[in-house]
Amino acid sequence: MVPIQKLFARISTEVGKLFVGQDELVLGTLTALFAGGHVLIESVPGLGKTLFVRALGQTLGCEFGRIQFTADLMPSDITGAPVFDMQKSEFRFRPGPVFTQLLLADEINRSPAKTHAALLEIMQEYRVTVDGTSHRVPRPFLVLATQNPLESEGTYNLPEAQLDRFMFKLRVDYPTSDQEAEILKMHSLQIDLNQRLREEVQKVTTPEQLQKAMRMCGQVLVEDSLVDYINKIVRATRTWPAFHIGASPRAGLALMQAARALAAFSGRDYAVPDDVVEIALPALRHRVQLTAEAEIEGRTADEELESLIRGIEVPRD
Repeated sequence: MVPIQKLFARISTEVGKLFVGQDELVLGTLTALFAGGHVLIESVPGLGKTLFVRALGQTLGCEFGRIQFTADLMPSDITGAPVFDMQKSEFRFRPGPVFTQLLLADEINRSPAKTHAALLEIMQEYRVTVDGTSHRVPRPFLVLATQNPLESEGTYNLPEAQLDRFMFKLRVDYPTSDQEAEILKMHSLQIDLNQRLREEVQKVTTPEQLQKAMRMCGQVLVEDSLVDYINKIVRATRTWPAFHIGASPRAGLALMQAARALAAFSGRDYAVPDDVVEIALPALRHRVQLTAEAEIEGRTADEELESLIRGIEVPRD
Protein backbone atom coordinates (compact mmCIF):
# COMPACT_ATOMS: atom_id res chain seq x y z
CA MET A 1 0.00 0.00 0.00
CA VAL A 2 3.04 2.29 -0.15
CA PRO A 3 2.00 3.73 -3.58
CA ILE A 4 -1.35 4.82 -2.09
CA GLN A 5 0.42 6.31 0.94
CA LYS A 6 2.65 8.36 -1.37
CA LEU A 7 -0.31 9.35 -3.54
CA PHE A 8 -2.27 10.52 -0.49
CA ALA A 9 0.69 12.61 0.68
CA ARG A 10 1.16 14.20 -2.75
CA ILE A 11 -2.55 15.02 -3.08
CA SER A 12 -2.60 16.61 0.38
CA THR A 13 0.53 18.64 -0.43
CA GLU A 14 -0.81 19.96 -3.74
CA VAL A 15 -4.22 20.88 -2.31
CA GLY A 16 -2.48 22.60 0.60
CA LYS A 17 -0.78 25.03 -1.80
CA LEU A 18 -4.05 26.97 -2.12
CA PHE A 19 -6.33 25.54 0.58
CA VAL A 20 -5.26 26.19 4.18
CA GLY A 21 -6.12 24.01 7.19
CA GLN A 22 -9.44 22.14 7.60
CA ASP A 23 -7.73 18.78 8.16
CA GLU A 24 -11.01 16.94 8.85
CA LEU A 25 -12.44 18.11 5.52
CA VAL A 26 -9.35 17.07 3.54
CA LEU A 27 -8.95 13.69 5.24
CA GLY A 28 -12.68 12.90 5.22
CA THR A 29 -13.12 13.83 1.57
CA LEU A 30 -10.13 11.80 0.40
CA THR A 31 -11.20 8.85 2.53
CA ALA A 32 -14.69 8.97 1.01
CA LEU A 33 -13.22 9.28 -2.48
CA PHE A 34 -10.95 6.24 -2.12
CA ALA A 35 -13.72 4.28 -0.34
CA GLY A 36 -16.34 5.02 -2.99
CA GLY A 37 -18.62 7.21 -0.86
CA HIS A 38 -20.02 10.75 -0.74
CA VAL A 39 -19.74 13.57 1.78
CA LEU A 40 -22.18 15.95 3.46
CA ILE A 41 -20.45 19.10 4.71
CA GLU A 42 -21.99 21.26 7.40
CA SER A 43 -20.43 24.71 7.57
CA VAL A 44 -21.08 28.42 7.36
CA PRO A 45 -20.45 30.17 4.00
CA GLY A 46 -17.06 31.54 3.04
CA LEU A 47 -14.76 28.80 4.29
CA GLY A 48 -13.34 27.89 0.88
CA LYS A 49 -15.28 24.74 0.00
CA THR A 50 -15.44 25.63 -3.71
CA LEU A 51 -11.72 26.40 -3.75
CA PHE A 52 -11.02 23.07 -2.07
CA VAL A 53 -12.99 21.06 -4.65
CA ARG A 54 -11.41 22.95 -7.55
CA ALA A 55 -7.90 22.39 -6.18
CA LEU A 56 -8.72 18.73 -5.59
CA GLY A 57 -10.02 18.33 -9.14
CA GLN A 58 -6.87 19.93 -10.56
CA THR A 59 -4.67 17.64 -8.47
CA LEU A 60 -6.57 14.49 -9.42
CA GLY A 61 -6.99 15.38 -13.08
CA CYS A 62 -10.77 15.10 -12.66
CA GLU A 63 -13.59 17.26 -13.98
CA PHE A 64 -15.14 19.66 -11.49
CA GLY A 65 -18.75 20.85 -11.34
CA ARG A 66 -20.84 22.99 -9.02
CA ILE A 67 -24.59 23.30 -8.59
CA GLN A 68 -26.14 26.06 -6.49
CA PHE A 69 -29.29 24.51 -5.06
CA THR A 70 -32.30 26.82 -4.87
CA ALA A 71 -35.99 26.44 -4.08
CA ASP A 72 -36.97 26.40 -7.78
CA LEU A 73 -34.33 23.86 -8.88
CA MET A 74 -35.94 20.95 -10.72
CA PRO A 75 -34.55 17.42 -11.14
CA SER A 76 -34.02 17.99 -14.88
CA ASP A 77 -31.87 21.02 -14.05
CA ILE A 78 -29.23 18.72 -12.58
CA THR A 79 -29.72 15.50 -14.57
CA GLY A 80 -30.26 17.02 -18.01
CA ALA A 81 -33.22 16.56 -20.32
CA PRO A 82 -34.12 15.66 -23.92
CA VAL A 83 -33.94 18.55 -26.39
CA PHE A 84 -35.33 18.59 -29.91
CA ASP A 85 -32.73 18.57 -32.70
CA MET A 86 -34.23 20.60 -35.54
CA GLN A 87 -31.76 19.28 -38.13
CA LYS A 88 -32.38 15.61 -37.38
CA SER A 89 -36.02 16.05 -36.29
CA GLU A 90 -35.49 13.98 -33.18
CA PHE A 91 -34.93 14.37 -29.47
CA ARG A 92 -31.42 13.97 -28.09
CA PHE A 93 -30.30 13.92 -24.47
CA ARG A 94 -28.51 17.02 -23.20
CA PRO A 95 -26.44 16.08 -20.11
CA GLY A 96 -26.86 18.22 -17.01
CA PRO A 97 -24.18 19.49 -14.62
CA VAL A 98 -24.22 16.21 -12.68
CA PHE A 99 -22.15 14.64 -15.47
CA THR A 100 -18.82 15.43 -13.88
CA GLN A 101 -16.43 13.66 -11.49
CA LEU A 102 -16.22 16.00 -8.48
CA LEU A 103 -19.58 17.66 -7.86
CA LEU A 104 -20.10 20.38 -5.27
CA ALA A 105 -23.82 20.46 -4.40
CA ASP A 106 -23.95 23.81 -2.63
CA GLU A 107 -26.68 24.30 0.00
CA ILE A 108 -28.46 21.10 -0.93
CA ASN A 109 -31.14 21.69 1.71
CA ARG A 110 -32.50 24.69 -0.23
CA SER A 111 -34.05 22.55 -2.97
CA PRO A 112 -37.29 20.53 -2.71
CA ALA A 113 -37.46 16.81 -1.95
CA LYS A 114 -37.82 15.60 -5.55
CA THR A 115 -34.55 17.31 -6.49
CA HIS A 116 -32.84 15.72 -3.48
CA ALA A 117 -34.16 12.34 -4.63
CA ALA A 118 -32.81 12.80 -8.16
CA LEU A 119 -29.30 13.55 -6.92
CA LEU A 120 -29.32 10.79 -4.30
CA GLU A 121 -30.39 8.24 -6.92
CA ILE A 122 -27.41 9.22 -9.06
CA MET A 123 -25.12 8.94 -6.04
CA GLN A 124 -26.33 5.38 -5.47
CA GLU A 125 -26.65 4.13 -9.06
CA TYR A 126 -23.99 6.24 -10.84
CA ARG A 127 -26.36 6.79 -13.75
CA VAL A 128 -29.20 8.99 -14.98
CA THR A 129 -32.27 7.38 -16.53
CA VAL A 130 -34.33 9.56 -18.88
CA ASP A 131 -37.14 8.21 -21.08
CA GLY A 132 -36.08 4.65 -20.30
CA THR A 133 -32.46 5.19 -21.38
CA SER A 134 -29.63 5.05 -18.83
CA HIS A 135 -26.68 7.43 -19.08
CA ARG A 136 -23.63 6.64 -16.96
CA VAL A 137 -21.90 9.41 -15.04
CA PRO A 138 -18.09 9.41 -15.34
CA ARG A 139 -16.09 7.61 -12.67
CA PRO A 140 -14.74 8.30 -10.17
CA PHE A 141 -17.79 10.23 -8.99
CA LEU A 142 -17.77 12.10 -5.70
CA VAL A 143 -20.54 14.38 -4.40
CA LEU A 144 -19.73 16.97 -1.75
CA ALA A 145 -23.05 18.39 -0.57
CA THR A 146 -23.08 21.38 1.76
CA GLN A 147 -25.65 22.79 4.12
CA ASN A 148 -25.60 25.85 6.37
CA PRO A 149 -26.39 24.91 10.00
CA LEU A 150 -27.11 28.50 11.06
CA GLU A 151 -29.92 29.41 8.67
CA SER A 152 -33.11 27.35 8.38
CA GLU A 153 -35.45 29.79 6.60
CA GLY A 154 -36.37 28.51 3.15
CA THR A 155 -34.71 25.12 3.59
CA TYR A 156 -35.92 21.54 3.20
CA ASN A 157 -34.22 19.25 5.68
CA LEU A 158 -32.90 15.97 4.38
CA PRO A 159 -34.76 13.06 6.02
CA GLU A 160 -32.81 10.41 7.91
CA ALA A 161 -33.21 7.86 5.10
CA GLN A 162 -31.51 10.23 2.66
CA LEU A 163 -28.81 11.32 5.11
CA ASP A 164 -27.86 7.65 5.38
CA ARG A 165 -26.73 7.72 1.73
CA PHE A 166 -23.77 9.92 2.63
CA MET A 167 -20.72 8.06 3.87
CA PHE A 168 -19.62 10.97 6.10
CA LYS A 169 -20.97 14.13 7.60
CA LEU A 170 -18.07 16.52 8.08
CA ARG A 171 -18.22 19.65 10.21
CA VAL A 172 -16.07 22.53 9.00
CA ASP A 173 -15.42 25.28 11.54
CA TYR A 174 -13.66 28.63 11.32
CA PRO A 175 -9.88 28.48 10.82
CA THR A 176 -7.43 29.20 13.61
CA SER A 177 -5.85 32.63 13.95
CA ASP A 178 -2.62 31.55 12.22
CA GLN A 179 -4.51 29.80 9.44
CA GLU A 180 -6.73 32.82 8.83
CA ALA A 181 -3.69 35.10 8.66
CA GLU A 182 -2.16 32.77 6.06
CA ILE A 183 -5.43 32.82 4.06
CA LEU A 184 -5.40 36.62 4.06
CA LYS A 185 -1.83 36.72 2.75
CA MET A 186 -2.38 33.98 0.18
CA HIS A 187 -5.65 35.11 -1.39
CA SER A 188 -5.50 38.92 -1.23
CA LEU A 189 -3.17 39.37 -4.22
CA GLN A 190 -6.00 39.70 -6.80
CA ILE A 191 -4.46 37.04 -9.02
CA ASP A 192 -6.91 35.08 -11.17
CA LEU A 193 -7.76 31.84 -9.39
CA ASN A 194 -7.81 29.83 -12.62
CA GLN A 195 -4.28 30.99 -13.35
CA ARG A 196 -3.10 30.03 -9.86
CA LEU A 197 -4.69 26.60 -10.17
CA ARG A 198 -2.93 26.00 -13.48
CA GLU A 199 0.46 27.32 -12.37
CA GLU A 200 0.72 26.32 -8.72
CA VAL A 201 -1.25 23.06 -8.35
CA GLN A 202 0.21 20.06 -10.15
CA LYS A 203 -1.74 17.08 -11.40
CA VAL A 204 -0.45 13.99 -9.59
CA THR A 205 -2.73 11.28 -10.96
CA THR A 206 -5.46 10.51 -13.51
CA PRO A 207 -9.02 9.19 -13.12
CA GLU A 208 -7.88 5.79 -14.39
CA GLN A 209 -5.00 5.58 -11.90
CA LEU A 210 -7.31 6.81 -9.16
CA GLN A 211 -9.81 4.01 -9.82
CA LYS A 212 -6.96 1.49 -9.70
CA ALA A 213 -5.93 2.88 -6.30
CA MET A 214 -9.54 2.63 -5.12
CA ARG A 215 -9.61 -1.05 -6.06
CA MET A 216 -6.36 -1.56 -4.13
CA CYS A 217 -7.97 -0.04 -1.03
CA GLY A 218 -10.68 -2.69 -1.27
CA GLN A 219 -7.99 -5.36 -0.81
CA VAL A 220 -6.90 -4.13 2.63
CA LEU A 221 -7.35 -6.90 5.20
CA VAL A 222 -9.99 -6.49 7.91
CA GLU A 223 -9.66 -9.23 10.55
CA ASP A 224 -12.77 -10.90 11.97
CA SER A 225 -12.04 -9.34 15.36
CA LEU A 226 -12.18 -5.87 13.79
CA VAL A 227 -15.39 -6.73 11.95
CA ASP A 228 -16.86 -7.72 15.32
CA TYR A 229 -15.63 -4.42 16.83
CA ILE A 230 -17.34 -2.41 14.09
CA ASN A 231 -20.49 -4.48 14.45
CA LYS A 232 -20.61 -3.86 18.22
CA ILE A 233 -20.25 -0.11 17.76
CA VAL A 234 -23.04 0.10 15.19
CA ARG A 235 -25.41 -2.16 17.11
CA ALA A 236 -24.74 -0.29 20.37
CA THR A 237 -26.13 2.91 18.82
CA ARG A 238 -29.55 1.22 18.58
CA THR A 239 -29.80 0.62 22.31
CA TRP A 240 -27.93 3.69 23.58
CA PRO A 241 -30.26 5.59 25.97
CA ALA A 242 -29.57 9.01 24.45
CA PHE A 243 -30.42 7.92 20.89
CA HIS A 244 -33.94 7.76 19.54
CA ILE A 245 -32.71 6.26 16.25
CA GLY A 246 -29.55 4.19 15.84
CA ALA A 247 -27.29 3.54 12.88
CA SER A 248 -28.21 1.21 10.01
CA PRO A 249 -26.06 -1.63 8.62
CA ARG A 250 -24.90 0.84 5.98
CA ALA A 251 -22.99 2.58 8.78
CA GLY A 252 -20.97 -0.59 9.38
CA LEU A 253 -20.15 -0.82 5.68
CA ALA A 254 -19.03 2.81 5.70
CA LEU A 255 -16.76 2.18 8.71
CA MET A 256 -15.18 -0.88 7.09
CA GLN A 257 -14.58 0.82 3.75
CA ALA A 258 -13.22 3.95 5.45
CA ALA A 259 -10.93 1.92 7.73
CA ARG A 260 -9.48 0.21 4.66
CA ALA A 261 -8.78 3.56 3.00
CA LEU A 262 -7.17 5.02 6.15
CA ALA A 263 -4.97 1.94 6.50
CA ALA A 264 -3.83 2.35 2.89
CA PHE A 265 -3.08 6.04 3.53
CA SER A 266 -0.76 4.86 6.32
CA GLY A 267 0.94 2.36 4.02
CA ARG A 268 -0.60 -0.70 5.71
CA ASP A 269 -2.37 -3.60 4.00
CA TYR A 270 -4.41 -4.29 7.13
CA ALA A 271 -6.83 -2.15 9.17
CA VAL A 272 -6.55 -1.57 12.92
CA PRO A 273 -9.04 -0.32 15.55
CA ASP A 274 -7.48 3.16 15.48
CA ASP A 275 -8.60 3.48 11.84
CA VAL A 276 -12.18 2.80 12.89
CA VAL A 277 -12.09 5.21 15.85
CA GLU A 278 -10.53 7.99 13.76
CA ILE A 279 -13.41 8.03 11.27
CA ALA A 280 -16.27 6.86 13.53
CA LEU A 281 -17.77 10.29 14.32
CA PRO A 282 -18.06 11.47 10.69
CA ALA A 283 -19.50 8.08 9.72
CA LEU A 284 -22.09 7.92 12.52
CA ARG A 285 -23.10 11.45 13.59
CA HIS A 286 -25.73 11.85 10.84
CA ARG A 287 -27.07 8.31 11.26
CA VAL A 288 -28.18 8.68 14.87
CA GLN A 289 -30.86 10.91 16.35
CA LEU A 290 -30.91 12.19 19.90
CA THR A 291 -33.93 11.73 22.12
CA ALA A 292 -35.89 14.83 23.11
CA GLU A 293 -34.59 14.56 26.67
CA ALA A 294 -30.95 14.48 25.51
CA GLU A 295 -31.49 17.53 23.29
CA ILE A 296 -33.09 19.47 26.15
CA GLU A 297 -30.10 18.62 28.35
CA GLY A 298 -27.79 20.07 25.70
CA ARG A 299 -26.04 16.83 24.81
CA THR A 300 -24.65 16.33 21.30
CA ALA A 301 -24.43 13.29 19.06
CA ASP A 302 -20.63 13.53 18.97
CA GLU A 303 -20.35 13.49 22.77
CA GLU A 304 -22.66 10.51 23.07
CA LEU A 305 -20.85 8.61 20.31
CA GLU A 306 -17.51 9.20 22.02
CA SER A 307 -18.92 7.81 25.28
CA LEU A 308 -20.38 4.83 23.44
CA ILE A 309 -17.11 4.01 21.65
CA ARG A 310 -15.12 4.24 24.90
CA GLY A 311 -17.40 1.57 26.35
CA ILE A 312 -16.72 -0.95 23.55
CA GLU A 313 -13.83 -3.33 24.22
CA VAL A 314 -11.04 -2.84 21.68
CA PRO A 315 -9.72 -6.06 20.06
CA ARG A 316 -6.09 -6.74 20.96
CA ASP A 317 -5.13 -9.35 18.37
